[in-house]
Amino acid sequence: MKGRLIAVERLGEGAVAAALLVDGRLEDLLIDPPEADPLPRPEALHWARVERLVAVAGAAFARLGDGTTGWLRAPQARPGDMLCVQVARWPDPGKAPPLNERPVWKGRYALLTPGAPGANVARGIRGHAERARLQALADAGLAGAPDDLGLVIRTAAANADDAAIEGEIAELRAMFDADRAAMTGTAPKLLRPAPDAAARALRDWADPEPDAVEEGEDAFERLGVWDAIADLRRARVDLPGGGWMSVEATAAMIAVDVNTGEDFSKGAAQRVNLAACAELPRQLRLRGLGGVALIDFAPLPKGARQGVENALKRAFAEDPVDTTLAGWTPLGNFELTRKRERRPLREALRDG
Repeated sequence: MKGRLIAVERLGEGAVAAALLVDGRLEDLLIDPPEADPLPRPEALHWARVERLVAVAGAAFARLGDGTTGWLRAPQARPGDMLCVQVARWPDPGKAPPLNERPVWKGRYALLTPGAPGANVARGIRGHAERARLQALADAGLAGAPDDLGLVIRTAAANADDAAIEGEIAELRAMFDADRAAMTGTAPKLLRPAPDAAARALRDWADPEPDAVEEGEDAFERLGVWDAIADLRRARVDLPGGGWMSVEATAAMIAVDVNTGEDFSKGAAQRVNLAACAELPRQLRLRGLGGVALIDFAPLPKGARQGVENALKRAFAEDPVDTTLAGWTPLGNFELTRKRERRPLREALRDG
């Protein structure tokens, strides 16, 4: 199966899953819990009431419109203040979700950014003529907007029709106006529910345009997605050439161990290390893992470290999740930290 394909499957009780396959290989995965699950969901927009301050951390806990509580960095907040907040990511088990006091209204082609004024075009869009065209659309899209409202044209807008981009910006503006008008009163309320996995997939995986979208009760089974998910339940990841690595998450960190397997030939360690570098972003993405990761590469001399580090940089440059490569530890391991924006697969599968 060649090309890019998005598969969407309804898992029952309102749970939704979406998978991105490229040439038949699973490249990304989103799984939402059942509708009855009270877990706050990323991108949900709330009119929230500050209830408690933690001065030492410069943080505040706020009551959301669904009755749950989230926290945000708000050193100037006071109990009773009403704020427009957006759930930033899935909460860690037993913890309140982090909130963003600067919500973003996100579409396929554009973003509205209150508090960050100006019309901008994503850096990834190339070509003077194309950037000029999109800049003109962005400028027109902000006509008559509040002074503090900003707009960003996303990379997916490259070569898209003017009418499609203009239409989406108009929809985002209408959503923003409606939500802003609802920011009244002293009772917490849900202003806008979070998009489900299917909506996020069709929005965020649209660049480049998928060749097909398949939906149905057996879409995952037919396309081999459940088989790929079964592999993700195991720590071991087989690599080209006979080597392998283990990827295991603990409460404190992600531990990655790279092994040459039965290959003891000259250069085996470097080959498996480079293969691990290429595969690691995909494994972390599909497993929904974030936080600190420590990689124990197969034994390599110090002179070979730069080649491995360069391979890691290339691999993570293409990954959509923000990752910072911290470098080598005194014991010769490599450390990185990754934004916790995904829900760990082991938690999602308990719901799905």
